[in-house]
Amino acid sequence: MAAIDDTRIKPSSEVLLKSGPSRPPRNMGQVLRFLLLFAGGILMVMPIAFMISTSLKWPHEVYNLNFIPEEPTLENYTYVLEDGRFYWWFLNSIIIAVITTVCSVFFDSLVGYTLCKFRFPGRYLVFIAILSTLMIPTEMLVIPWYLMSQQFGWLDTYWGIMFPGLMTAFGTFLMKQFFETVPDDFIEAARIDGLNELQIWWTVAMPLVRPALAALAIFVFLGNWTAFIWPLIVTNSVEMYTLPVGLSSFGDEADVAWELIMTGAAISTIPTLIVFLIFQRFIIRGVVMAGLKG
Repeated sequence: MAAIDDTRIKPSSEVLLKSGPSRPPRNMGQVLRFLLLFAGGILMVMPIAFMISTSLKWPHEVYNLNFIPEEPTLENYTYVLEDGRFYWWFLNSIIIAVITTVCSVFFDSLVGYTLCKFRFPGRYLVFIAILSTLMIPTEMLVIPWYLMSQQFGWLDTYWGIMFPGLMTAFGTFLMKQFFETVPDDFIEAARIDGLNELQIWWTVAMPLVRPALAALAIFVFLGNWTAFIWPLIVTNSVEMYTLPVGLSSFGDEADVAWELIMTGAAISTIPTLIVFLIFQRFIIRGVVMAGLKG
């Protein structure tokens, strides 16, 4: 019986010994990434968890350091939902956020398409002028907005609250950049078929930039839903308050009812979650298609 040659086994064993330790670092790298993502997720969820925890506390427990309420209660939700003002504030926020979102998506996409697909003198200057407004802080625009609202009689009205956000420079920039990805051949083919420019914009270009429309809709809705400074300045009557402004009235100079504010804030997150769930599939689809094109 032939003896086993150790020289043939030795190289393979050395390969195994060399290749064996290479796997743990890769696994450790994955573990570290998961730990970092988990820690980041915890940091993002903590404010929401703190909000819900505070909404379940009695007033005397609000300033305790206990994260879990000692005696959880739903009295705060009952009080807020039984307050008739809350429904007015909620309705005002819904009306303002929805109308502003629709108008912003419409006008921003129309202007972005015009600046992208039309060739006319000065279009770059117009685009730069629109972008330059992004460098102006909102606080500096409050006084001109207020004077304009006062002059036109828009104080304490829906129109007075909405008009600054009906068209945005960021939305125009976003839509113009996405319209750049629409091939000009599609536009020219539609023109040869006899479609006018509005029909081309609506039936050809808009379906190809749905991810941008979804992202813009989410940003605009969230921005108007959580807006505080401008609605606080332009409204005078309690009936015209938006939800953030109305929730801030749950308190006075002596004390602030944080448990009621956190309860209203917890309820106000429901529409934002609904909007995100509706539009997230378009954003995910856009990211996937962008990766495939790349």
